Parts: sequence; C-alpha cells; structure tokens
Amino acid sequence: MTKRANAKYKLDRRLGENIFGRPKSPVNKRDYGPGQHGQRRKGKLSDFGVQLRAKQKLKGYYANVSERQFRKIYAEASRMPGDTSENLIGLLERRLDALCYRAKFAPTMHAVRQFISHGHVTVNGRRVSIASIRLKIGDVVEVKEKSKELPILLEALQLGERDVPDYVEADHKRMTAKLARVPGLSDVPYPVQMDPALVIEFYSR
Repeated sequence: MTKRANAKYKLDRRLGENIFGRPKSPVNKRDYGPGQHGQRRKGKLSDFGVQLRAKQKLKGYYANVSERQFRKIYAEASRMPGDTSENLIGLLERRLDALCYRAKFAPTMHAVRQFISHGHVTVNGRRVSIASIRLKIGDVVEVKEKSKELPILLEALQLGERDVPDYVEADHKRMTAKLARVPGLSDVPYPVQMDPALVIEFYSR
C-alpha cells in the first residue's frame, strides 16, 4: 500500500487551491497559506517556482505519486511521439487508481489507493492490488462481488460533485469500468487548471 506522507488538504492550503474539488476543503473558507504568516502578501514566483508549483499540484492530485514514479512517467512521456504534455496526462489517466476514481468506485483518489490495495478490484478477471499498474484500452476493471456493498463504494456512487468522463465506460449495475480511449488534457475533468507544459519544463531544465 502506498503511504501518503501528507494530509490531502494540507496541499490545498499550501497551494491556495481546492485541487481535489472537495466541498470540505479548507481553501473554500481560507484561501491563504497555513501558519501565522499565511495571510502575508507573497512575492511573485520565479520561473522555477511556477514550474515547481505546477509539478506539486499535478503530482499531488494523483494522491501524491512518489517523486521517483512521477519522474519515470515524465521520462516515458518524453520518449513517446507527439506532445509530451498530452502524453504525460494520458499515462497518468491510464493508471488503475485513476480509472477507478473516474468510474466513482471511491470518493477520493486517496481512498481509491486503499480500495485497490485491499484487493477489492480485478483487471480482466485477475485480482490486482497495485494501484499504479497501467491499463490498456479495453481492459475491464471490476469490483469483486463481496466488495460491491462496501459503504465507501456506495458513498462514492452517490456523489454529485463529479461525473464519469466520456473516455471511461462505467457500468454501475455490474460495477465494471474500462478505458474507452486515452484522454488528452482537455478531456480530463480537473477541478482546477493543470499546466503539464510547466511540469515538462521543470524536468527538462
């Protein structure tokens, strides 16, 4: 199971944005940084600072993927033909945890990680407990029969704050989902603006 080093809402406070789009985010009430100096006016960020912030935001959104994993994903995206920014988003959205989150099998990306690591899903009929595995178009992800009545799953299905995007085919009666196509940046329903081009600039310095 992936260990989450920081509470998810601390990232919201530090960046000053509700990056998960959750109604309970403290940024909805306090849109400034944490600590006694949080309300002080901040100076303009350097180019490096802007790039670092973009990387922290995108990496944090995917349940704080480790720096080593994230750099490997960037390296793979840069070797692929086409736009590296679009490739990066496509690779992130092909992760098992991202697909399960888009299919509304858990209320948050962090909860999805735990849901998968506890063995509640199968991929093409085989039990999988590694959230970072990469899916191919057409792979079928299914919630195990014994897990279909879990409160966390039922809660997620009732959430009105997000919908299943069109690049994911989800069947909530059978509790299955599959990736219909690899999305681009404009297809992904991020609650805030993501700037993968700045992430590419950060790593290619």
